Amino acid sequence: MIKKEISEIKRQFTPSNCSISRICGCYVDGEKNKKTEFKEAFLSLPEDDMFKYFEILRKNLSGTLGKNLLNLEFPLDSEMEGGPHEFLMKLRNSKLQDDDILDAFYDRIIETYDFVGNYLILLIHDAYDIPGKTSDGISMEDASDEVYSYIMCSICPVDLSKPGLSYNELQNTFQNRIRDWVVSMPELGFLFPAFNERSTDLHSTLYYSKDANDLHDSFIEQMLGCPLPLPAEYQKESFQSIIEETLGEACNYETVKTIHENLSEMIEEHKDAPEPLVLDKYQVKSLLENSGIEADQLQDFDKNFDETAGERASIFVNNIVNTRVFEVKTPDVIVKINPDRTDLVETREIDGRQCLVIAIDGGIEVNGIVVHGSNTEPEPEA
Repeated sequence: MIKKEISEIKRQFTPSNCSISRICGCYVDGEKNKKTEFKEAFLSLPEDDMFKYFEILRKNLSGTLGKNLLNLEFPLDSEMEGGPHEFLMKLRNSKLQDDDILDAFYDRIIETYDFVGNYLILLIHDAYDIPGKTSDGISMEDASDEVYSYIMCSICPVDLSKPGLSYNELQNTFQNRIRDWVVSMPELGFLFPAFNERSTDLHSTLYYSKDANDLHDSFIEQMLGCPLPLPAEYQKESFQSIIEETLGEACNYETVKTIHENLSEMIEEHKDAPEPLVLDKYQVKSLLENSGIEADQLQDFDKNFDETAGERASIFVNNIVNTRVFEVKTPDVIVKINPDRTDLVETREIDGRQCLVIAIDGGIEVNGIVVHGSNTEPEPEA
């Protein structure tokens, strides 16, 4: 799914657009016990409750593609009889009306979701009548030819509210506030099936994780049966390791600066594209070649890539480069540079020591104080 398709589904989570048929939930305590379950016709809920649920559902489709939101494809074995995909299809096709399937779904989540504390499993079913669109993108409400039937699962922590004082209006006094259990925004969730190219894609799902660096691997693997994606931070670390191991002693300041500049240019050229920019192994190799790295220096690239990231790994460019800052770091000093002015910085050997030389252009501030000139005394004339 791309941003526009995600936004189209999010727009359905409003009173005027809502077509959610049913909402179900199961409250689980810290000992993995089911405390209570509920199932309701969504449109029969009080308006205030609907708005709270809308907020949770929209959050489940929020974040950055490639970080918090991941498009996952089901492998063939998961779609076989008895596999995770077949179970999700049964759940969707039941429209959340089958109590046995619901109970089995809750049991699977409780078994695969590793979480310390109480949480709420929320599940909705919706049938979205997809409006047709003209060639110039104008919606035609009366030209629908497909209904997108889907389920969405949100797993939300439930925590005690913070202690504090509250005002009792009846007694006109301040007193200790009664603490109650509050449902937080989701930690993870998924939309099934995916809504790709504005149509039902039964072979994909959109997965959400609040923490981009903790994707809950066992949940993805066991509950969904999908291959594990690389977390955002691991993609960055893997890319850095691949560069360091491939180039060895040739990994110098100028080379890394050129790679950064080329990645920034790629992002700029791709900024209007609907999907995020993703590089596979061969595109990363091409990036290095375009950054001036000779063929003999790339002899071990394939091996390093496969061992570090995986042969079929995909790396989201936004996860490996920050276009807003160029950072140079030593054990004791961190220098952050405007990416457009990396020409002001160079490495140079001075008196036998490797030094970072920064050209001063426009004055210096130290702790916010403008300073002038140098502390070096001029040498006396002979």
